[in-house]
Amino acid sequence: MHDLPSQYNPGETERAIYERWIEAGIFSADERRSRSNGGDRDPFVVIMPPPNVTAALHMGHGLNNSVQDVIVRWRRMVGDETLWVPGTDHAGIATQNIIEKQLAAEGKTKFDLGREAFVERTIAFVTETGGEILRQLRAIGASADWNRTAYTLSPELSRAVREAFVQLYERGLIYRGHRVIHWCPRCMTSLSDEEAEHAEETGNLYHILYAFADPASGAARTSAEQRANGDTDSTMGYLPVATTRPETMLGDVALAVHPEDERFKQLIGKEALIPITNIRIPIIADEYVDPTFGTGIVKITPAHDANDFEVGKRHKLPMPVIMAPDGTMANGADADSRVPAELLGADRFEARERIVRALEKTKQLRTVRTHQHAVRHCYRCDTVVEPRLSDQWFVKMEPLARPALKAVRDGTIRILPERWEAVYINWLENIRDWNISRQLWWGHRIPVWYCEKCDCQIVSRTDVAACEKCGGDVRQDEDVLDTWFSSWLFPISTLGWPDKDAAALAAFYPTDDLITAPEILFFWVSRMIMAGYAFMDATPFHTVYLHGTVRDTSHVKMSKSLGNGIDPLDVVTNYGADALRYTVIAGMGMGADLVLDHRDLERSFSPGRNFATKLWNIGRFLLANVGAAPVRSVDELRDNELTLADQWILGRLNATILECDSALGPARPEKGKWRVEERYSGLRLSEYAEAARRFVWNELADWYLESTKARIGTSETDSEVARSVLTHVFDYALRLLHPIMPFITETLWQRLPVPLATDRCEFLAIASWPIPHSESADERTATSRFDLLREAVSVVRQIRSDYAIPPGKLMDVAIQTRLNASLFTDHADLVGRLSRSTVKVGGESVGAGAAHSVLADGSEVIVPLGGVVDLVKECGKLRTELEQLDVQLEALSKRLRNEGFTSRAPANVVEAERKKEEDWIKRRGQLSDKVKALCGG
Repeated sequence: MHDLPSQYNPGETERAIYERWIEAGIFSADERRSRSNGGDRDPFVVIMPPPNVTAALHMGHGLNNSVQDVIVRWRRMVGDETLWVPGTDHAGIATQNIIEKQLAAEGKTKFDLGREAFVERTIAFVTETGGEILRQLRAIGASADWNRTAYTLSPELSRAVREAFVQLYERGLIYRGHRVIHWCPRCMTSLSDEEAEHAEETGNLYHILYAFADPASGAARTSAEQRANGDTDSTMGYLPVATTRPETMLGDVALAVHPEDERFKQLIGKEALIPITNIRIPIIADEYVDPTFGTGIVKITPAHDANDFEVGKRHKLPMPVIMAPDGTMANGADADSRVPAELLGADRFEARERIVRALEKTKQLRTVRTHQHAVRHCYRCDTVVEPRLSDQWFVKMEPLARPALKAVRDGTIRILPERWEAVYINWLENIRDWNISRQLWWGHRIPVWYCEKCDCQIVSRTDVAACEKCGGDVRQDEDVLDTWFSSWLFPISTLGWPDKDAAALAAFYPTDDLITAPEILFFWVSRMIMAGYAFMDATPFHTVYLHGTVRDTSHVKMSKSLGNGIDPLDVVTNYGADALRYTVIAGMGMGADLVLDHRDLERSFSPGRNFATKLWNIGRFLLANVGAAPVRSVDELRDNELTLADQWILGRLNATILECDSALGPARPEKGKWRVEERYSGLRLSEYAEAARRFVWNELADWYLESTKARIGTSETDSEVARSVLTHVFDYALRLLHPIMPFITETLWQRLPVPLATDRCEFLAIASWPIPHSESADERTATSRFDLLREAVSVVRQIRSDYAIPPGKLMDVAIQTRLNASLFTDHADLVGRLSRSTVKVGGESVGAGAAHSVLADGSEVIVPLGGVVDLVKECGKLRTELEQLDVQLEALSKRLRNEGFTSRAPANVVEAERKKEEDWIKRRGQLSDKVKALCGG
């Protein structure tokens, strides 16, 4: 064991250990071993959220994959046939943006290349740079089955995507719709509702005056009504309309009022003029209008507002498009010449400013008010999304959502933390159809062909060369599918679907835990559940675990673009993967965010680094004392060979195993549904990490290891017993810690002596997880007795600290007890050795000049201080401190008796003062006892 260096160097060990794991194939799952496929092991499967193929590792990935790996390694050690499926997403919008930026730098656009050449270039780029993130994940210890790495644009998964599209189309759940969708002018594609993210912004609400087409119509509004509406003489003959987007005014086709709004009933059926263009539009009645918002009159722009689109359909209104796809003003479909020549080509926001200035000149801008409202942004580039009328492919979601809702409600699926369950249910109850068309070139081309000759539409699982009806030429739909349409199939497509006889599908579906961030609960998680029921008639997993977000010390989400990110590889290089993993796991409560300081990596990751250092030092000391020779198995030791310390540490180990198991929780529901008492239990990883750390650091190292120093190397029998227990306890402690800190635990475990006549597996990574037993009465007794000894040691140590007695100075200690004389007598040497003192049990009472402390059993620990400390000086200091505290306490108590203070001061201030009084009274009692014991009163 002399080959262990004094300091752990992760850079020298982690890569070599990982390569050994890979060579041994310990991360590879075998379908034949799965109980679902006739084997003898329960399957346990986790699907890795596929990162973008062009992505680089960031702390969000570090957190997510550390959590997954902890759970996967735990279940592998338990004995499950464990499969962690890795993969990457082709990331349609993100990847196409990268290639388009490259082309822009060359002075080109995608149209200069053409579709086929553009796709070929993208494939070449992805082949060269894609998947780097998966290689980076190995550096943090991810134990995925890399032989099964999936890619959403691979031939196998592409086949699944086509099959899903065709099946849903054949069921009537996919359709082509002409409606208003979310459009990103930067990415030049449509977005789903979930991809157009709301952001609260401060904007303006513009009150614009629309003139009546027939001036006589204005007379219908009485003076009283106008005054009630806030009108002035200068607005006679006009209708005030409030909008946040004046530029869309050019696409107005009507003004609408509520049919029951008495102010405007007489105007229904009249006409108004669009400012600037003077185009005549009708005034209609529709219950969509909220009479209490704005002026009670709304402009209807069906091609550029989803709600207006529905109004337009009800009233059979025209739907002119007045913007180009890039967000500039243009006369699109049915617009004729609505956009004036001077505004053609202007950016929508520039057009807004110009229109506002024009309205000011014509005195048709009544007011501009600051307005807080939600504005949708593209989830990829953050551009303000533009509602736009177009033809898109949609999935009918309500039928798919029904079983996904039922699964969560009846306990088939649980969502942790439980607060997200209500969010999930609310979204599915109000779900809208999913726009799956994307106006991109990179992705799965929509498998629909149109005949140029007979206008036949063909939806096919395979490519179509000619019309099946007339033999005419066909053209494929130009759009590609939303990237999420491929990733929602990940739990089934990665296991062989649509081949329902695939061995992997039979062995490993349904999967078990889905571990991800809350922000893709709708994008991905809910859709996977729907796909599982739609195509497999079964849930894809039973547990959804939504961990927190990595944030900086200002609680801002970490992001490379914001400059507050942390590269996990920098952490691995400087402190090791185990330091990163432990810090992440120990620092995240259930669903809580992880706060790190990107400006101070050393402080941020010190919890993991310090614990790794402590663990290494424990291992070095233990291995140096235990040696390399085989040890006896703990199971062979007789009860009468075990010391009280042995019994205590074995009991504490068993309790820690139980605590870790409870924190990790049940791996799967019994009989397919979670029982009420189990539904929100488990996966409390920070509690699991703390239980394992506390045992190793505070119990094994601080107490048991110290207690064995005098035993090893003495009488042969007791020395061997100590070696056996010490080896066993450290072995199991390393097993408990391995899922969190796989590298350092594997390194130390490989050097542990092997119990005699025992076959040990090659790697800790596949060693069996510790199995606890029910605590016996004897164990409880042993634990309580040794805890009493520990209390005595702690009391002596505290007295040494209180009186600033040097650590190396030997002290006399007397223990007076009525109930446990034999316990303290038998272990006086142990108490003395651990507290650097000479212990006597019983004897006459010690007079003044001693420190006293009473233990839980009523025993008294007495430390004579004469000759150890300057009693006169110490008594003077204590009495002065007591006098000063009395003065402060009297003043505080007087203030709290003053009704003027307690009635006027804030409640929290009064409560804080009462708490301070309680603390000071307690402190006074302690000081008084000290003075009495040390100074004689």
